[in-house]
Amino acid sequence: MSNKNQMKRIIKIIVYFVGFIIILIGGFLSYLKFALPNLAAAPELVIEKTTEKLEHGKYLANHVMLCMDCHSTRDWSTFSGPMVSGTEGKGGEIFDQNLGFPGKYIAPNITPFNFQNWTDGEIFRAITTGVSKDGRALFPIMPHHNYGQLDKNDIESVIAYIRSLKPIENKTEMSSSDFPMNFIINTIPKEPSLSKIPSQSDKINYGKYMITAASCIDCHTKQDKGKFVGPLYAGGFEFKFPDGSVVRSSNLTPDKTTGLGTWTSELFIRRFKMYSDSSYVNKKVSSGEFQTTMPWTMYTGMKETDLEAIFAYLQTLAPVTNEVEKFTSSK
Repeated sequence: MSNKNQMKRIIKIIVYFVGFIIILIGGFLSYLKFALPNLAAAPELVIEKTTEKLEHGKYLANHVMLCMDCHSTRDWSTFSGPMVSGTEGKGGEIFDQNLGFPGKYIAPNITPFNFQNWTDGEIFRAITTGVSKDGRALFPIMPHHNYGQLDKNDIESVIAYIRSLKPIENKTEMSSSDFPMNFIINTIPKEPSLSKIPSQSDKINYGKYMITAASCIDCHTKQDKGKFVGPLYAGGFEFKFPDGSVVRSSNLTPDKTTGLGTWTSELFIRRFKMYSDSSYVNKKVSSGEFQTTMPWTMYTGMKETDLEAIFAYLQTLAPVTNEVEKFTSSK
């Protein structure tokens, strides 16, 4: 065989090989895009809206799981961005590339205006698995990976409560992901692993349950494109403000120098409850001044027994030395 023919043969093999790889990659991407998420259908579920469920759901949605935090309007001209009264559940808060997210994610309207055509089971599946009514994967800003570990009664109570909200006519833009997150996002949803809520007398496990419901780990652990990249609960996650300022989450591990190692349970509870004290005045914040994304004015309504249990659980974590620069001003 001449060198010329041999070269042609080699080129042909390379072309076939490259074509095979392209087909393989195309098939894989098509699988990610169109076959996933492949989870069970929404459960057949009709939730009885009892007084007990409504009250419990209101507590969870406003003071623990904080559904009302992202799905309402927050006043960022005021410290901690308290919720604007009358906007409960209307949606519209944006988490985009300017804030470090791999796409543009918009909190949808969760009032009965938007959920009128959703079944209770479809809402339940969205909260606990991250799959929307139309089968789309939801980016885990809503921490469905945590909510899927909770007690079924807690999720049902939240659904009962949001069903009772005043309908607000507000159509929000659909969220979208940048490449490659627009493919990766479909691998994130997973079937829930629901549990029974521990007894409050089992303080450590009850605290672990409550801190999972509150999703403290998501903000108090460094992340990159939705993945944890730092020690759990050690803080340092960056939240960027439109003016260029940056606030970072605190270290919640019991490290004596940089964390909560020298704190007492009473001090921890008092830190939260100061925002519900009658003497507390929520101050206005100008551009470049210290601001926080921590929704203190919502968490302040958490029961002291729940805060006490959360602190008890945090004290069982391994101490991590991580000095966090709390705030960097744009000025």
